[in-house]
Amino acid sequence: MTLAIFDLDGTLLEGDSDYSWGQFLVEQKLVDVDAYKTANDRFYQDYVAGTLDIHEYLRFSLAPLSRFTENELHDLHQAFMESKIRPMIHQKALNLIESHRSKDHFLLIITATNQFVTGPISAELKMDHLIAPVPEKVDSKYTGNIVGVPSFQAGKVTRLNDWLKETGHTLEGSYFYSDSHNDLPLLELVDFPVAVNADKSLTSIAKERGWPHISLRDSA
Repeated sequence: MTLAIFDLDGTLLEGDSDYSWGQFLVEQKLVDVDAYKTANDRFYQDYVAGTLDIHEYLRFSLAPLSRFTENELHDLHQAFMESKIRPMIHQKALNLIESHRSKDHFLLIITATNQFVTGPISAELKMDHLIAPVPEKVDSKYTGNIVGVPSFQAGKVTRLNDWLKETGHTLEGSYFYSDSHNDLPLLELVDFPVAVNADKSLTSIAKERGWPHISLRDSA
């Protein structure tokens, strides 16, 4: 099956689910408000600049999960979906997903945002599979640690190649949609790279290489 691969944050979503989860925790006063907001803002700027230490960031973002039960986290995530995520989903993004689904393409999200945050979003979008950093759980409790290679920058290629070997899928005829220069290693790997509401760096690269540059925002 042809793979239609999507980045999530800034691509299918008009916003960043990871950063927004941090905002949500701050708004709910479930973390030290000032310290967490300052760190969350700093990590987001590092991501934009392409200098993010993904392991340091994942330790930061996963730490709060260890403080709650599974039921508490489920309820928190439902509230997060309603208040933060659903407003970020535009009809143009849903139409693009549906256009690939109608061609019997395999729909895959690959994201640097951890599986706890992104799993329900992937399900909401009715994707076939999700590749995301996997938070460690012991006895049904999050530890705050990560399992395996984070799917960030070149790590997306590593995780995707591992998945291809496991499943027998190939990249023949594959698409990848992304907004970020951080995804250049994977954009260069697929047959049909597409820039989506791209950052300045990726906009320039897409123009130089003749890649399509589209918007998935309903207002554009």
